[in-house]
Amino acid sequence: MSLTGLVAALIADDGTTDWPRRVPDRLETVLSAMPTAARAGIRAAARAVDAYALARTGRTLAGLTAHERQSVLAGLAARPALLPLLDLLKVPVLLSAGTERMLHEGPTRSVLTRRDPPLDLTPASAWPARSTADAVIVGSGAGGAVAARALARAGLDVVVLEEGSHHSTESFGRRAPLDRFTELYRDGGATFAVGTPPLLLPVGRAVGGTTLVNSGTCYRTPDHVLSRWSRHFGWTAADDFDRHLDEAERILRVATQPLDVLGANGRIALAGAHALGWRAAPLRRNAPGCQGSCQCVTGCPTGAKQSVQLSVLPEACAAGARIVTEARVERVLVDPDRPGGPRAAGVRVRRERGGSFDILAPLVVVAAGALQTPQLLRRSGLGGHPRLGHNLSVHPATSVAGRFAEPVKAWQGVLQSVGVEEHHGVGILIEATATPPGMGSFVLPGAGDELRRELEGADRLATLGAMIADSPAGRVLGRHRTVIRYDLDRRDAGRLLRAVLAMGELLFAAGAEEVLTGIPRTPRVRSVTELRDVLAGTSARQLHLSAYHPTGTAAAGANPQRFPVDPQGRLRGVHGVVVADASVLPSCPQVNPQLTVMAAAMAITETGARLPRQRGLPR
Repeated sequence: MSLTGLVAALIADDGTTDWPRRVPDRLETVLSAMPTAARAGIRAAARAVDAYALARTGRTLAGLTAHERQSVLAGLAARPALLPLLDLLKVPVLLSAGTERMLHEGPTRSVLTRRDPPLDLTPASAWPARSTADAVIVGSGAGGAVAARALARAGLDVVVLEEGSHHSTESFGRRAPLDRFTELYRDGGATFAVGTPPLLLPVGRAVGGTTLVNSGTCYRTPDHVLSRWSRHFGWTAADDFDRHLDEAERILRVATQPLDVLGANGRIALAGAHALGWRAAPLRRNAPGCQGSCQCVTGCPTGAKQSVQLSVLPEACAAGARIVTEARVERVLVDPDRPGGPRAAGVRVRRERGGSFDILAPLVVVAAGALQTPQLLRRSGLGGHPRLGHNLSVHPATSVAGRFAEPVKAWQGVLQSVGVEEHHGVGILIEATATPPGMGSFVLPGAGDELRRELEGADRLATLGAMIADSPAGRVLGRHRTVIRYDLDRRDAGRLLRAVLAMGELLFAAGAEEVLTGIPRTPRVRSVTELRDVLAGTSARQLHLSAYHPTGTAAAGANPQRFPVDPQGRLRGVHGVVVADASVLPSCPQVNPQLTVMAAAMAITETGARLPRQRGLPR
């Protein structure tokens, strides 16, 4: 179906400017990258709006005048039960509209600061049908890259398998952020968890994994979290964790973000926190020489952000590791008749364009991420542990925005710039976060003329995001398709509402004229008192929620009945299979987890993944 009428209605295209006319084509591109279920849901919602217009006027949206479309949207907005329908449609439309408006005004220019270091890359289409290695690593993100570096430096013949493609920094600078967005994320960024409420859960799919598209924020694992993992779960990797965190910081060149590129969004967060006497500071990031291009989530176009394809994987390749791209691992091969029990024998890999190949190896390191690792193990006949796929934490998150009298242009500066830790003791971490137009988790209020005014006035908005340290409340189901179930714990729902209040307080303290709440029935408030009153009658289901940093689905610990993986990262029930990604974290790490995942992978490759140099068939 054509989406032209729907787009024209939502963003009030009156024909006076050119950029809105290009939004429907951009939207079709966005939808084509989404999984079938998400695409079908959005198209079904669009048909429902068209059916409403037809019943009300006798014509579909495409046949109405701008005034008539506005009347139809007003009728929809007056029916609270239909507001979620509009919100569902606004997300991809705002992605597309924000991009076209940005291109209309002139793209932001970024200067490439350095060339990408060399990687040993081979597409799956060129890999032989049968080969051998000492170790195969499934996944090239934070955990897989660190494991590859450690094992290659120990003298092993290492092959890294990545389902996605390789993207160079230079290629990022040639294309609009949204064009990169749909390629760098699994399911075009539309991975979601079903449950109460549904949550968008974007994860990367490329060489470098999610480190390619994260914010660059680098928090060390809090001491109380490590103590709990060691004391309550018997997670021995925590015992020498500071050493591994130090090494991860060194590799990534982590440092406090300088003030000169912080941007107005970050400075507003600091000013509000100072006025309230709250603890806040520029974040520590892995981005030396950051130019404040605010495009971290679609691949840094300058090369400043040291995601693992620029930092860890080059060192792995220099030590002899090889990376195979566009290679989906179908199963871990197992020799069931080995003395002492079943042992890993390698992997079977499907090429993106058809066909498969085998790599024989006595060690398989699974680092496919918390959403994909359980599926791979199940496909391999290794998913027998009853807790595999359970224990999912996702850092549920919400955002608010403050409108200021003077322009903010939040997208000019560091994407995630300031951390506000005043409420971290109760599991709430606030971060000043801005994105390229339309790409944030915050959804502008209204539809039609109202939404168009919000788009035109977005340069005066400062945005904050808060994530909460959640109780493990989710599961990853299935073997071949990602099916995620997550039901927000009641205590976590209360913390999300408390986070909205705290962000509102901070923005008003910084001088905001009004705060956009993200609550459809009350999208704007003009005082902290009004915000308190609104939240008193609001449930977390009414917030715009998203989620990040999935962990825990193949948790490591001492109790064999409770944990699928032992404290050294070894999968129980089979020799030679090690898990070295966010799956092994026993509970929510309470901070952005890249350093935690890298340190865990270092600890695991020092213990559970050690084996002598072995030779098999010729390469």
